Amino acid sequence: MSRATTELLTVPDVMAQLKVGRSKVYDLIRTQRLASIKIDGARRIPAEAIRDFIQGQLAEAA
Repeated sequence: MSRATTELLTVPDVMAQLKVGRSKVYDLIRTQRLASIKIDGARRIPAEAIRDFIQGQLAEAA
């Protein structure tokens, strides 16, 4: 994450992008397949983490 302004997404944002439910997003975070940070108790996911996750899934499927 070399950019000065990294876009941080909420769990509902990630749910919408990946078309999965809330528990699946938290499962991906818990199993460290999706990177995230906590800001005062609020979970945020860097947009790069979504792209990395998708690329990893595509590579596994190939």
